[in-house]
Amino acid sequence: MDQDTADRRTATTAETFDARILYASSNGDRWLLVREHGAGRVFVRHEPNRASGGRAAVFEIGDFLSRGGHGPEHQALLHLIGTLVGGGAGAEAQAAG
Repeated sequence: MDQDTADRRTATTAETFDARILYASSNGDRWLLVREHGAGRVFVRHEPNRASGGRAAVFEIGDFLSRGGHGPEHQALLHLIGTLVGGGAGAEAQAAG
């Protein structure tokens, strides 16, 4: 995967995914917010750095946030969620109405 790509679409045999990098650590680990088009599923994917030899892992949003949700990758997701509702008075009027 390209380190400089923040948003991307990946086509598989039957599914299309949108992914956005939430956080990339200095050691090369990356956390991505992924949306699966067909199922409408949204999840977090952790991609460990190559040197660790680890495998990628997928977490449901709630599970990800409940597992020690104080790291920078968790804060990045919370910040992103906050931008969806942080529109001020205009957003409150739309929600009410």
